[in-house]
Amino acid sequence: MSKLYSILAGLCDERGISPYRMCKDTGIQPSVMTDLKMGRRHTVKAETASKLANYFGVSVDYLLGNTDKKEKAPAEEGGGITDEELKFALFDAPEEITDDIMDEVKRFAKYVEEQRRNGHIK
Repeated sequence: MSKLYSILAGLCDERGISPYRMCKDTGIQPSVMTDLKMGRRHTVKAETASKLANYFGVSVDYLLGNTDKKEKAPAEEGGGITDEELKFALFDAPEEITDDIMDEVKRFAKYVEEQRRNGHIK
């Protein structure tokens, strides 16, 4: 089993989805996951790695096992608003919002964006 498969399987578990669902959502052939699991391949193309990293909202470096830090670097995120601005915009008492709640909000926003990109949401 490749390290990439272990990381992807862990991310799927965190999101509560199957690897098959991830493949369907991202347009990646399920055989890629099978090959990673069986050790017949250990990596994926750069385009695939980028698509998977965007799907899970993690950096490509994290996905490939090069770092333990999941978050994307600011350059990868493409700018955007700060956590404090997001808290203020979404919640009545932003000072009471925990990091776990913010992480969940970000995961949901990334999921919705991916669904929009895939044409599931208009």
